[in-house]
Amino acid sequence: MTDVDRQIARAGDLLDRTRAERQALTARRRHGVSVARRLALAGTADLAIIVAAIAVGWFVPIGMGGALLVAALLAVVTAFLLFATLTPAVRVEQLTQVPLKALPAKTEQWLDTQRKLLPAPAQTLVDGIGVRLETLSPQLASLDEGEPVAIEVRKLIGEQLPELLKGYAKVPAPLRGVARNGKSPDAQLADALRLIDEEIGQMSTQIAQGDLDSLETRGRFLEIKYRDEV
Repeated sequence: MTDVDRQIARAGDLLDRTRAERQALTARRRHGVSVARRLALAGTADLAIIVAAIAVGWFVPIGMGGALLVAALLAVVTAFLLFATLTPAVRVEQLTQVPLKALPAKTEQWLDTQRKLLPAPAQTLVDGIGVRLETLSPQLASLDEGEPVAIEVRKLIGEQLPELLKGYAKVPAPLRGVARNGKSPDAQLADALRLIDEEIGQMSTQIAQGDLDSLETRGRFLEIKYRDEV
């Protein structure tokens, strides 16, 4: 086993050990902007309303009615910014057009809207796929769209995964737990999601293999270069 293989094996072991914990931490974090950002937006908006009300008050007395109107406006704006969905929903049709480097994040965002429509075992698997996508996302940043692995990534998470969930959604709810040809649609969905999860992991490893090989080659080149110069 080469150093590269050992590094990949260690990375895979680490991913497996931490995956369950990361699922719990990340599964519900994919809901638009963060709480801190929402608070910042609400505070900025409220400050702007107050400054505007003071500025108007210098020229036109707003009275009790105006004060109540400002208070109501503050409450409405604050509630909207704290609880409304600020990130535009991703439509499944958009996934085929999303740039490769943004595809994992967009697919993850779309998956989050589908999660509550799935049975509990499938929800857990979708959470795991979300973790895989988070790992894959930075790896795709410098990957050329035309490379074979890039084409396979796009096909898997931009086409096949959405088609799987769309196909499941077409099955009438009362029939999803009924076995047909030995397996129910719920079980078939779980099996397919496990396979996709494994495929994403293998793709991530394949991309990492290229990165590690490149680093290993560069390291050997530098070692030979500086050794010859000494």
